[in-house]
Amino acid sequence: MVKVLEDILSQSAYSAEIEVPLEKVNIADWLFNLPESEYLRCCPPDHIAAGVTWTDDGRRMSINVEQIGSGLVVQHYVAEVAEPAYCRMNSISDVFTANGRTQVNVVWELIAEKVDDSRTLYTNRVTAHPTEAFMDFLAEHGVEYKDAAAARQVAGGDHNRRETPLFAASIARRALAK
Repeated sequence: MVKVLEDILSQSAYSAEIEVPLEKVNIADWLFNLPESEYLRCCPPDHIAAGVTWTDDGRRMSINVEQIGSGLVVQHYVAEVAEPAYCRMNSISDVFTANGRTQVNVVWELIAEKVDDSRTLYTNRVTAHPTEAFMDFLAEHGVEYKDAAAARQVAGGDHNRRETPLFAASIARRALAK
């Protein structure tokens, strides 16, 4: 069992408005029916691969492979909440770096909120927490936590800033196609 620590390694939230009424938006439907080619278009060149599967106990999962900063990250997002206007996904993510492999916990929240009768605000919030294995990895390689957190904040924030408007546009296209 992976031990997740309470500390926040990085956190970012970006929003984009779409010209779609909230009632037509279904983030869970979009997320679990997202073609890989569409995922790749949502943050080139960082997004590498995506797919969906289930946990042994039947919960939905989204598997995403992406480059965030200098790390190749394999996200194993398990749906904690999967609703039309809100999804909360939780992942013990494998991070491959030049120094080897470690793990972090990433919570991905996808949020749709009504602006008015014809517009919706989409917010993409990503919070990363260190794991015990991550802390051991840092100690083994002589990296200070504050330095790792600062680097992750910059890289994760930049990635989220670029993918959020593209995710929003993709969610809007799916909503309008239904």
